[in-house]
Amino acid sequence: MKQVALLFSILPLLIAVGCKPVSTAAEEPGATLSPNPPIEVAPTTILSLDETVSTQAPVISPTSNNQLPAGTPTPTPTHKPTLAPEAWKELPVVPLVSERTREIYQHGLELGNNPRAFSKVGDCGSTPAWFLGDFDRGPRYYQLGEYQYLDGVIQEFQGSYARTSLAAKSGFNASSVFTTLWANRTYCHSNEAPLACEYRLHQPGFAFITLGTNDVWHLDTFEPQMRRIIEFSIESGVVPILSTKADNEEGDGSINATIARLAHEYEIPLWNYWAAVQPLPDQGLQEDGAHITWGPNRFDDPLAMEKGWTIRNLTALQVLDAVWRGVKE
Repeated sequence: MKQVALLFSILPLLIAVGCKPVSTAAEEPGATLSPNPPIEVAPTTILSLDETVSTQAPVISPTSNNQLPAGTPTPTPTHKPTLAPEAWKELPVVPLVSERTREIYQHGLELGNNPRAFSKVGDCGSTPAWFLGDFDRGPRYYQLGEYQYLDGVIQEFQGSYARTSLAAKSGFNASSVFTTLWANRTYCHSNEAPLACEYRLHQPGFAFITLGTNDVWHLDTFEPQMRRIIEFSIESGVVPILSTKADNEEGDGSINATIARLAHEYEIPLWNYWAAVQPLPDQGLQEDGAHITWGPNRFDDPLAMEKGWTIRNLTALQVLDAVWRGVKE
């Protein structure tokens, strides 16, 4: 059984479907990366801004015992009414902020977390070369267009966008962030898992949890591991922002349904990225149905605005802006 558990923890790194190769990330947290290289995609039809994204209308372990890091709360079931199986498809891209989310944020302030910092927890799609890194590099690397209001959130969280998270690595799945083998030993303690290490060192007020694509290989462990991530985040005073994914590698949408159901149950923010890409050509996916179409962060460029990665970065900023402002109300 130990060998089987080890195989499941390593398999996602052997068969990662979330990203294609991009410029190599620096190992040091906080390092700034080189620009994203383009990925070849087939020509597509240009959509208007209104058709591309809406934030209002619904579009919507090698460790032998695989234990949680010390201090992690044991997951307990809740009695909140569950979300209907297909209801997640109708949820908005940008969530409203619940009172429970505000309580988590306040708990984080009491623990000394930095309200102007966020972490990324995920696979290669959460590394700076792909996800949000340009927004630490200056306006030369992005254009906000009609979304100038996002300049406030960009300035507020400077230092987090291009930071290399210790809990985001190519091939990571929901189990990997609790696997001490994958922790960066330059920064992490000998018995510390990537998620605990990232939160200890960065002390973020918020965290994007963007997992699921590499969990298609072992669906039975996805929900329990996501619960561990959520509850560890809450205990640490970090507001977890869960994200649905663009692909449907599992074939029945069950991973997105689980992510949305857990966000509903724990009353934490859900970024329904799946809904944001539905109006895009091929739903923002390349021909393989797994990789997102690449585009630069130019939100004033209609051609860029029909690419999955452009919309991912735009809607991530919109969600961070909404949650950041919402927890202070």
